[in-house]
Amino acid sequence: MKEGRSNFRPSFFIPFVQMKVMKVCAAVLWVLAVFNASSQNSTPVQGQLHGNFQVLWQQYNADSIIGAEVPAEKTGMNAFGSFAYTYGNFSAGIRFESYLNAIMGFPGRFRGTGIGSRWAQYKNDLLEITVGNIYEQFGSGMTLRSYWEPNLGIDNALDGIRVIVTPDTGITLKGIYAHQRFDFDSRLINGLGLVRGADAEIFLNDLVPSLRPNKTKITVGGSFVSKFQEGETIDKDTLVLKLPNNVASYAGRIAIISGPVSFSGEYVKKINDPNADNKFIYKEGSGLLLNIGYSVKGFGITLQSKFIDNMAFRSDRDQLLFDVPINYIPSITKQHTYNLASTLYPYATVLNGESGNSLNAFYTVKKETLLGGKYGMNLALNYAAVNNIDTTGLAGNDQVVYGYETNSFAFGKEKFVRDFNVELKKKFSKNVTLLYTYYYMEFNTLVTPVTVDFKGIVFADIHVLEAQVKLNKKMAIRAEAQALFTEQDKKDWGTALFELSVSPHWTFSILDQYNYGNDNAKARVHYLFGTVGYVKGGSRVAIGYGKRREGIFCIGGVCRAVPASNGLELNITSTF
Repeated sequence: MKEGRSNFRPSFFIPFVQMKVMKVCAAVLWVLAVFNASSQNSTPVQGQLHGNFQVLWQQYNADSIIGAEVPAEKTGMNAFGSFAYTYGNFSAGIRFESYLNAIMGFPGRFRGTGIGSRWAQYKNDLLEITVGNIYEQFGSGMTLRSYWEPNLGIDNALDGIRVIVTPDTGITLKGIYAHQRFDFDSRLINGLGLVRGADAEIFLNDLVPSLRPNKTKITVGGSFVSKFQEGETIDKDTLVLKLPNNVASYAGRIAIISGPVSFSGEYVKKINDPNADNKFIYKEGSGLLLNIGYSVKGFGITLQSKFIDNMAFRSDRDQLLFDVPINYIPSITKQHTYNLASTLYPYATVLNGESGNSLNAFYTVKKETLLGGKYGMNLALNYAAVNNIDTTGLAGNDQVVYGYETNSFAFGKEKFVRDFNVELKKKFSKNVTLLYTYYYMEFNTLVTPVTVDFKGIVFADIHVLEAQVKLNKKMAIRAEAQALFTEQDKKDWGTALFELSVSPHWTFSILDQYNYGNDNAKARVHYLFGTVGYVKGGSRVAIGYGKRREGIFCIGGVCRAVPASNGLELNITSTF
């Protein structure tokens, strides 16, 4: 035994550790007491604990007809549990995550069980300070948006510190300094790059006393976001170029509301940012988002315009797809909910170049009119058109370095998507409501590769009829009949859904998606899936079995590929 080991005495060490633990506990209690005292007058502050759980477990069967494969473990599971505790001005939270193994179609780098998020926050009238994992958005998100979408496998949480200062009424200042979540392997793993950002928002009506009674409300804001990643040299055959260590993005925005009229706009600029998305060119990026709306009782219309040029912005220049995106580009195409419209040809935002416009309108036909009848009728219309941007390719070394030059904000020659849809909703009695929706789509499968069978423009007509019927106080039925007609890709599809709700706990549903027009007779498969659900309080348990079609799953213009599957599915959610 080495000299000195014989002098080690547990009888001395244990009280020493206990004393240290007691000091730590006392310090924690003292801090909580300070928070308590600073956030109350005479009423005691009660701590509150909130949280939620989700478990998605899938069992797989082989099915050669639909291309469903079985992983080695034959099952997959995604699960998480989030907890948030608030005590006076102090709050903290933690999220446990488990991927054993991740369900098929989920990012393959999500593995194991561990802590995926942890944070602590202190807030008073002047300051809000958060350390740990942070979710934040500046403006529309074109300079910065960190968010968590567990169904897509996206979590680009900022891991560092955020400070929010409200020095005066109507002024909000934010600062961010952090790395980004990149991976999960039984623990949180951050990416290489460092993100720094600042945002200011001013509500002029609160700041300027003379504007306070004014019915026109004006908010202005601006943001600056910079990322650091150590640069290196790259060889572009004819040139040797240095990658920048620091890349900045900045934006200005305004929002005006005056009675029934509203307007908002944001313009963003990004300096040269060679990365894997743009094939390492040094062209600057830019973006413009405009919204104007008019809304009164029974009628509303909104016009949107979007221009995006080379705006992929990541804290690690070598990553793609879902990995470490700093910003988010809002989608102006409608996020459809019906099966055929949402799963066959969903449009994903093109970060490196798209120009689009959209129109949304609604109108309520009054009661006791010829069309409205006893209960009135609701009409809604949406149209979106997106193309590539108007550019000119460069030549020689300029082409190697900058790629292209942008001519204007106008449409380019390549069509990305046309999406027209109109919805009629009519209540015929207290117990019966019908909805009819028509879609016309032109969809470029070269831009969003939702299929491997066809490369070009798909022209599709979709009809949806939905019926909602209340049988009695406890039972209700919802049924859908959908049909898609096209001469391209896999030809015509049909979908039928039947759902029975038995209040207050039970739901039963069966869904059938059928590619009856496929030229290949063997591919005319019924994708039948049945589900039984039970709800009590804040908890829900659902068990489903059947076949799911290979396709693209999208949320907010962000999409991921989902493989075909055949098997059992268990979904458990709970909040408290």
